[in-house]
Amino acid sequence: MDFAWFGLAMVFDLQKASVWKRASAFLFDFILLTILVVAFAFLLSWITGYDGYSDTYYDKMTECEQTYGTSFGYTREQFDELDADGQKAYMDAYNALVSDDNAMYAYRMMVNLIMLITSISIFLSYLILDFIVPIVLKDGRTLGKKIFGIAVMRTNGVRMNKISLFIRTFLGKYAIETMVPVLIVTMILFNTIGIVGPVVMGLLFVLEIVLMVATRTNSMIHDLLADTVVVDYASQMIYDSEEALVAAKRQTAFEKANRTGY
Repeated sequence: MDFAWFGLAMVFDLQKASVWKRASAFLFDFILLTILVVAFAFLLSWITGYDGYSDTYYDKMTECEQTYGTSFGYTREQFDELDADGQKAYMDAYNALVSDDNAMYAYRMMVNLIMLITSISIFLSYLILDFIVPIVLKDGRTLGKKIFGIAVMRTNGVRMNKISLFIRTFLGKYAIETMVPVLIVTMILFNTIGIVGPVVMGLLFVLEIVLMVATRTNSMIHDLLADTVVVDYASQMIYDSEEALVAAKRQTAFEKANRTGY
């Protein structure tokens, strides 16, 4: 066996990042992302005046509860167990709440602002940690990926460009893998979606697991969309362009031919 040729051929092999490195980098980046999302959410809540609408709505709720001697915290089962007077008191309090224009306006603003603040906070956090930072560190490396020695490249071995990074971050991670579950959870909290929501979230989670196990590159949705793969940074050769990759392969073939002879 020609071991010199084998060493050169390894340059073009895919050196996938190990599962534990990917998991460790993900956890580190997730913690940073969560901290940044919370910080942006607090800032946007203050800018939009969310607390004012929240206070208006919950003050009215408390007033109705005290006036009619009931609680809006009953579950469906607890409500069904109330006697006739208890159920009437609850419904009277509910009707008083929903007939108050200021309270209902505050409620609608709360719902709208929750979605607005959440989506913008997550977007800005991804913009900083998963788009700007990888551009600065190069090779798709977030802070977590840099610490644990992994990187991201296109599946053909070429360095990822800004378009691929944009697709991977905002279409894959932000829109599909994050905002879809966030939207479903929000709708569940406000009782605006039924069993469909949890089913969709479950299917999305199962799909991610299946893709990780079944694809040759162990890729999730964001990597499939961007045609990228997570690799070991120390052992993976990443080329600047397709032309550089072709030139390297030609050089390797030329050197092999010279060693082999005719």
